[in-house]
Order: sequence, then structure tokens, then C-alpha cells
Amino acid sequence: MRVLIAEDDPVSNQMLVVTLEQWGWQVVRTRNGVDALQALEANDAPALAILDWRMPQMDGVEVCRRVRLRAHLKHLYLMLLTSMRRPDEVVAGLEAGANDYIIKPFKAPELRARLNVGARVVELQMELAARVKELEKALSEVKQLRGILPICAYCKKIRDDKNYWEQVEHYFARHTDAKFSHGFCPECYETILKPQLEKLGIKPKEH
Repeated sequence: MRVLIAEDDPVSNQMLVVTLEQWGWQVVRTRNGVDALQALEANDAPALAILDWRMPQMDGVEVCRRVRLRAHLKHLYLMLLTSMRRPDEVVAGLEAGANDYIIKPFKAPELRARLNVGARVVELQMELAARVKELEKALSEVKQLRGILPICAYCKKIRDDKNYWEQVEHYFARHTDAKFSHGFCPECYETILKPQLEKLGIKPKEH
């Protein structure tokens, strides 16, 4: 999975890149909030990002805030990297749209664990989005019949909205995914089909 890093300090930036690549991540690196936001808006943007809180031009909190204002980016998992420890400061970052945060100097096992949590969340979101698309496609292909259907009391043909009368099976075939197989009910067999067979000299089968 790909992850974006936004860290203005060259040493910290390089350390993050090396550490994450050792864990098997594909890293996209940036050094300020403006470049980070631009990278996250790209068509092939990573779904997960680690944003330093304090950066030139645009800090990590502002990046989170702007990302959450864009509906097409709501799936991104954003993690703030910060030296701030006060509860109100952490709350401010989360309220701006961050999914998680980690305190500097971070411990590698904790960072790895939090990244894995983010990856699982992203994968679940992707699976859910795929299921939603499948459902929308299925619903778009379903044709439903609503309202009152004018039907002939004698021949049972149905009148469509263009005042055209057609056999009931043809009507349903056009408006639903139902398929018909033809046969005779016991009553019609006894009153219609059986007498006709007897007139032709054919011995009908007993039902």
C-alpha cells in the first residue's frame, strides 16, 4: 500500500521514508502542506498520509481540514505527527479531520501498529465502496412494475402506456427480469386441452 509523508525536516523525512520502506510501504514524500495537499488530490494519490503538524506554507492540521472539505477525498486516512501533548491540542487536530495522531519522538512499533490500523480501515472502505458500486449497478438494471395495470378480463392481455395491448408474458419480459415457461393448469387442461385431444382421437394422459 502507498503512503504519503509530509515532513519539512530533512532528517525526519528521510528517517520516515527508510523506516516505512523497510516495512514494505511505497512512500510518496513531500516537504510542506501545499505539496502534500496537491499530492493527495492527484488521481493516483495514496489513501493514507502521515502529516507533520508544523510545516511551512500549510501545516498538517490545515491539510486535514481542506481534505475533509473535498467529498472525493473523504476516504483518505490521515495521521498527524506532532510534538504537542496537551489534550486540547490533540482534540483540535482530530476535529480538523485527522483519523489518528502519533507523538514525536515516535517509537517504531507504535507507528507500525497505527499504520496497520489505518491500512485495515482503508481496505475496508475500498471493499465497501466496491460493494456499493455493485449494488448500484444491480439496482440500475432492475425494472420494477408500479401502479395499476390495465388487463383484459377475457384474453388477459395488458395495455401498455402507448395504448398497445400485448400478451402478459411479453409485457413482463420487457419490464422485469422474469422468464416464463408455458404449461397448462389442471382446470384448463380438463376444460380446453383434453376435449380438443379427444376430438383428434388422441387419448390424453391422465393428470
